[in-house]
Amino acid sequence: MDLNVREAQLREDRLPFVRATVVRAQAPTSAHSGDSALVLIDGTIEGFVGGQCTETSVRAAAQQALDRGEGVLLRVLPAESDGFPETPGATIAVNPCMSGGAMEIFLEPQLPPTLVAVSGTSPIAQAVADFARRVDYLVEQVSGSYIPASTSAVIIATHGGDEAAVIRAALDAGVGYVGLVASPRRGRAVLEGIESSAEECARVHTPAGLDVGARTPAEIGLSIVADIVRAVRSGELPRTSRVARPVLLTAVDPVCGMTVTVTESTPHLVVAGADVWFCCPGCRRAYQKEHAA
Repeated sequence: MDLNVREAQLREDRLPFVRATVVRAQAPTSAHSGDSALVLIDGTIEGFVGGQCTETSVRAAAQQALDRGEGVLLRVLPAESDGFPETPGATIAVNPCMSGGAMEIFLEPQLPPTLVAVSGTSPIAQAVADFARRVDYLVEQVSGSYIPASTSAVIIATHGGDEAAVIRAALDAGVGYVGLVASPRRGRAVLEGIESSAEECARVHTPAGLDVGARTPAEIGLSIVADIVRAVRSGELPRTSRVARPVLLTAVDPVCGMTVTVTESTPHLVVAGADVWFCCPGCRRAYQKEHAA
C-alpha cells in the first residue's frame, strides 16, 4: 500500500487520521526505524509500526493525539525494564509481550482544516472569508439554507433576509459555532423567532465576534475569525466534531494482563460461549494449553 496516496485520499475526504513513524527501534523488535503507518479514527492501522502487542499502544496513543491535536512520542518498553521514568512530551507504554526490545514511535495527528461557511456577499462577509483563509481555514461561500457537510462554523453576514432559516439549518446540521452579524437588538429579535433549546442558543453568537470595539468591515471580520480561533483552540469547537468516532472496545488478555483493542484481527477464543481476547497468538496458545490440561 502506498501510504502517500492513501494519506492524500483521507485529506481529500476530510477524515482525521494519525501518521505514526518509528523513530528508534532497539533489537529485538519486528519494526525498524523509518517504518510508518496511518491510524484511522476507528483504530484501523494501515502500514506497519510493530506487531500486535505494539498496535494496542499505538491505537491508544493515536486517540490521545487526535483528542489533543498535538503530536505524541510513544515509548514502548519491555516489562522487564528497570523503571519507566516519565519524560515531558512522551507517553510510556509497558508492553509485557515484547521480548526485550524498545521502540519510540512519533504519532502526528492530521486533522482536516476547520471549515467555515460564510453566508452573504457583504464587505464583512468578504473580510471574514479573507481572514479565515489567512489562518488556514477552509472557506465556502453559501447561499440560502445550504450547510456543507463537516462545517465547524457558519457566519451569517447578509444584513437581512431569512437569517432565521440559515441559523435553524446550521443548528440542525450540528454546527458548533453560528455567528450572526447584527446589532444586539436585531440579533435578539431574530433569535426570538427561532424555536431552540438552551444548548442550541449557546451555539449562536450575536453580535458575532470578540468585543474589541470593531467598527470597519475588516475589523469586524478580524474579530469574528479571532473568536472562531478562540473556540477551536479552547476545545469549545472541536475540529473533528462532525466526524463520528466509534468507541474502541478493549479487553484484558488473561495471560499477560495487557489491555488490547478489539478488532477483527485481534486473536481470540470462544470459551463457554464468551469471547476471550489476547494480545498475540502466543498468549492465545498458552491459554489454550492451560485450559486443555
